[in-house]
Amino acid sequence: QLNDTHPALAIPELMRILVDVEKVDWDKAWEITKKTCAYTNHTVLPEALERWPVSMFESLLPRHLEIIYAINQRHLDHVAALFPGDVDRLRRMSVIEEGDCKRINMAHLCVIGSHAVNGVARIHSEIVKQSVFKDFYELEPEKFQNKTNGITPRRWLLLCNPGLADTIVEKIGEGFLTDLSQLKKLLPLVDDEALIRDVAKVKQENKLKFSAFLEKEYKVKINPSSMFDVHV
Repeated sequence: QLNDTHPALAIPELMRILVDVEKVDWDKAWEITKKTCAYTNHTVLPEALERWPVSMFESLLPRHLEIIYAINQRHLDHVAALFPGDVDRLRRMSVIEEGDCKRINMAHLCVIGSHAVNGVARIHSEIVKQSVFKDFYELEPEKFQNKTNGITPRRWLLLCNPGLADTIVEKIGEGFLTDLSQLKKLLPLVDDEALIRDVAKVKQENKLKFSAFLEKEYKVKINPSSMFDVHV
């Protein structure tokens, strides 16, 4: 699962192993690679859509560059056959971006080399289809999906925050553990003083546990009544 473009080199690396080492023919290797890889786009911000200079590949990963060129050529041949004469589309969909500094568009590589592409919220997945990868969506609409990000209640609520889980169970029952939409039953209770007090109590108990853990493991003392700003 390619989480954003950071692991995009898994595609040419798997092709290298299959073609160069295992001596699988190109078309079969490409079929295996596409079936193996899927791409999740978490954000459309530039840092998640990496573009790397070709010159860097030439010095560090020359064989991977050859493979990327070959992948791109077959891809563009396919696009040209479907949209004859549409040169601008070929430019937009190429893995190689021409310019002062020739770059490899890793997001395009991910989309081409994967059997599925997903965004992480309905609105985000629509932006992916209608804007960021519009040309690719027109080419292979069946490849694009949505997987809404959220929590796994059994892991992130029951195991990590049992106090909060118990408080919620007391108010609305256990149904939310298998149907997270049932948390909506808490909405009428947002101003319930007893619930507010119980949640605050759970927060304070968690801060006390964390303070004790820090002191025991790292010999760091913090005031459990202070505001915690935690980055993990």
